[in-house]
Amino acid sequence: MKKFIYLLLVFFFAISGKCFALEWKDLHEKADKQSFAQSLTVYQQIPSIENSYVLGLAYLNQHQDKEAESIFMKILENNPTLIEAKWGVAESLRRQHKISEAQNLLNEVLKKQPEFYPAAISLAYAKYIQMDFEGSVRLAKRVIEAGRENSDLSNYVRAYCIYAGAKGMIAHYGGPLSKLINGTAAKPNLDKAESLQPDSPGVLFGLGSFYLLAPKLVGGDKVKSEEYIKKAIKADPDFADAYVRLAQLYKIKGDTVMFNKYLNKALEIDPGNELALDSKSGACKYICVGGEE
Repeated sequence: MKKFIYLLLVFFFAISGKCFALEWKDLHEKADKQSFAQSLTVYQQIPSIENSYVLGLAYLNQHQDKEAESIFMKILENNPTLIEAKWGVAESLRRQHKISEAQNLLNEVLKKQPEFYPAAISLAYAKYIQMDFEGSVRLAKRVIEAGRENSDLSNYVRAYCIYAGAKGMIAHYGGPLSKLINGTAAKPNLDKAESLQPDSPGVLFGLGSFYLLAPKLVGGDKVKSEEYIKKAIKADPDFADAYVRLAQLYKIKGDTVMFNKYLNKALEIDPGNELALDSKSGACKYICVGGEE
């Protein structure tokens, strides 16, 4: 009888370990609402899986990606089947520009749990960097169509932003019909994102980029662009992409000193930043702006 009970307990804990999952939507929103200091204090007081996960998210919000990776890896070591922690490692790697490693993990996460939408957003960004803009659109659309109730607010808003950005890139590389269909899809999705989270640095950056890169005919406006990009930097002083766009604005104005200042600032924050390296090299895969108005 004792042996039977022992085996039953072993089986129960094995099954529980496989099925264990976090209330990830609540935890993501918690990490967005409280300060980094609060997240760290709560973790130090009670180093539970949930508090560890929130701290990992807080590190990501602070652009401390290696520290985030370390936290998520520690969770994963003790809970190897935990999808949320595996995503955390993947997102940390993506932000460190280890795209191939991140993508492998993200595909694994989505195969096991297709409704874990932070992974869909992470993979959408990875595909954008790989210039698979159609793939990026499909993943973002999946999150949008799932509805706000099935995602945390920040990742739901990111879905609209990456959808708009990828549509803009498809329009850029497409012909006249593509420019009409895809180009006009960008602004309404950015407006939706702004209505949901108006102070988000990502939303402010997206709108600033739209006003910078769009032709005047469809709403391009360099004055509005500068306004939004500077707001993005104020909201998040370590947002490297925003400094690149600000640098490009100064290039349009013919101010090479300020162009180099802000481009170097972006690379100081994030030496592997794809947008900064693209602009610096002149490759312009992700659209550069020249000296013309």
